[in-house]
Amino acid sequence: MTDVVSFPAGASAKPARRDIGIKRRYAAERRFRAYGIAALSFGILFLFILLYSVVSKGYTAFQQTMITVPVEFSEQIIDKDNERATDPQKLVTANYPLIARNAVAKVLGVAETDRSGLRAVNQMISDGVRGQLRDMVVANPQIIGTTQTVSLLAAGDIDSAFKGQIDLSVSENNRKVSDQQVGWMNQLAESGALGKHFNTGIFVNGNSSRPEAAGVGVALIGSFYMMLIVLVLSLPIGVAASIYLEEFAPKNKFTDLIEVNINNLAAVPSIVYGLLGLAVFINFMGLPRSASLVGGLVLTLMTLPTIIIATRAALKAVPPSIRAAALGLGASKMQTIFHHVLPLAMPGILTGTIIGLAHALGETAPLLLIGMVAFVANYPTTPMDPSTALPVQIYMWANEAERAFVERTSGAIIILLLFLVVMNVGAILLRRRFERRW
Repeated sequence: MTDVVSFPAGASAKPARRDIGIKRRYAAERRFRAYGIAALSFGILFLFILLYSVVSKGYTAFQQTMITVPVEFSEQIIDKDNERATDPQKLVTANYPLIARNAVAKVLGVAETDRSGLRAVNQMISDGVRGQLRDMVVANPQIIGTTQTVSLLAAGDIDSAFKGQIDLSVSENNRKVSDQQVGWMNQLAESGALGKHFNTGIFVNGNSSRPEAAGVGVALIGSFYMMLIVLVLSLPIGVAASIYLEEFAPKNKFTDLIEVNINNLAAVPSIVYGLLGLAVFINFMGLPRSASLVGGLVLTLMTLPTIIIATRAALKAVPPSIRAAALGLGASKMQTIFHHVLPLAMPGILTGTIIGLAHALGETAPLLLIGMVAFVANYPTTPMDPSTALPVQIYMWANEAERAFVERTSGAIIILLLFLVVMNVGAILLRRRFERRW
């Protein structure tokens, strides 16, 4: 006789409900994964669009159109009365743009009596040739009276037209380059006299009202001075404050208040630090406006909370057993911290410092308030001299009306991004080089 086993009513429904619940959890997991991939894809897409828009507009800034022609350094124009021996200033104040214009007009076959033609030729040459030819003559006065092959800087409109940034198919009245100049440009290009050269001027020149002669040289020097001041001041002060708060300070309401304020200062808008610098360093202490020293002090105040937070996190990451072992072997509290804890926390400290410096390098708002938006064409020799910074230079060029400044703005952004990438890659390499896993 076979026994019949009976199941309670509804027993078969429980596994079914359990399977449905598992399927729902798996479906929710797949949806969450899809949302994450979609969010990552959107971020990469927008990053690609940003980089493409900057690079596509700015890569041409690293090339400059030059007109290579034989230039006659006429003694009649430079030093007609042969007074350079007694008056060296004659070599500085000579009419060098006229020399450049005559050289290009001779190659194009423009007669000296054709005033309108000479005026059109003059508009094809940048006024920056004044400094270019002047420096050549001052460095070597023996070239006066000789003919030298020189690559002259083309004007901004000719540079834009030759790079294809101006639509030459529109009416002549609607563009800055005339049909006659377009014909001359093609003539020079066919003969090999007109061509694009690597633009070293964007790295070494100062600011200029002429886009073809403008560069970020002064801004790079100013940014270097500021970053040096930030590094010298913020690193030792930030590390010392972090060591005291983490290792020596008693845990009470006062230190808790300090910690809360440090965390809040890291989130304060940067323009507030600019107002503080304007009130304290310029109005109260009387430091000069537009000086790299003031910019460095303001950025130091802004960077300190970031370094303190990163340093405290690095100190906390060192296992307590390191401290206990050092103290057990007879080391003092100071020896334990500076001989054992601090060296092990150094990778995190350096990483936080570099990230803080990179953040400070890209700041614009606080520097605008302390006057670093001034037009500065000469290199600063000390941090007390007027200067500007790379992000401020980008801001100034973005407000210019000349079309050629568009590519200069994007080119400067590319330079700034390269500096930021190098600094962040350096932080990653330092962390991987010195990091220890416990």
